[in-house]
Amino acid sequence: MPPPKKSKTGLIVTLSVLGGLVLLGGCGALVATVSSGSTHESSATGESPADAAPEKNAPPEKNAPAEKPAEKEKGADASAESDVKLTGCEVNSVTKWPSVTVEIENHSDAQSNYIVSVEFVDGSGTRLAEGIAAANNLAAGQKSEQKAQGIGEAPADTKCKVSKVTRYPSGG
Repeated sequence: MPPPKKSKTGLIVTLSVLGGLVLLGGCGALVATVSSGSTHESSATGESPADAAPEKNAPPEKNAPAEKPAEKEKGADASAESDVKLTGCEVNSVTKWPSVTVEIENHSDAQSNYIVSVEFVDGSGTRLAEGIAAANNLAAGQKSEQKAQGIGEAPADTKCKVSKVTRYPSGG
């Protein structure tokens, strides 16, 4: 009687995880390349780090909705940052990985693509992980809800904040 065949489940899972990590690394490199070449990029606050007061750099409260600058500046052109709102900042109880829901609403007059970079920080403001959310071909006035996922363990009190928003015409 021949010996029973060995299962290859572990190999398949390992290769899938490694493939996913390679894909995420490639996406991160693509985003970095696109972000550095865009003229529509800016920081989350719209100020240079030297101009920002320490309290403006403090991470938002967990699960607290982000305030939209466009609501303060009625009549002014909405910036890309004002098109983004973070909700549902959480750490998964099983994996301990952080994630956040990113709500994007195109306030511009043109169909646009968005890349939103998010940081996951601890209570002292130390960055623990990063995540990216993207929306393509978002029509003027259209909304999209995406998820930014951090990779790596984070404490339960992790905070989420927008680090960069890039908006550019989709040409479609």
